[in-house]
Amino acid sequence: MNIRIYAAGKPALKYARAGIEEYLKRLRRYAKIELIYLKAGASEVVSADLLARSEGSYRIALDERGARWTTGDFVRKVNAWEMEPGIKTISLLIGASDGHTEELRERCDATWALSPLTLQHELALVVLLEQVYRAYTIKRGEPYHR
Repeated sequence: MNIRIYAAGKPALKYARAGIEEYLKRLRRYAKIELIYLKAGASEVVSADLLARSEGSYRIALDERGARWTTGDFVRKVNAWEMEPGIKTISLLIGASDGHTEELRERCDATWALSPLTLQHELALVVLLEQVYRAYTIKRGEPYHR
């Protein structure tokens, strides 16, 4: 299974960039993962770009209105997606600073809230990558998750 993360705007915070690079490096041992930055802009423009670029994949919108999955829930979902023959690529979508459009949320296969807190986009990306990494270490029975 391929994982693509689409994020609007490149991170400006040095510590966020370091965290993103660290988790991408760690994740490449477990999964084929790609991080694609889109030009930041208005919600309508970014959402349209996200929909176009993620066409044909299993789409998950990262949105505060989404389901609140535990790490265990996410691991079970990853296992199920990997076993589903129709799913080749998972696209995780982080939108514009003012969020996703209603159309994007409706056209996604799932909507996931990483936290009940509102997270700055760069931090949401670090949290997302850490959770994907954690899921794969759990799947492999490695001690990271304790």
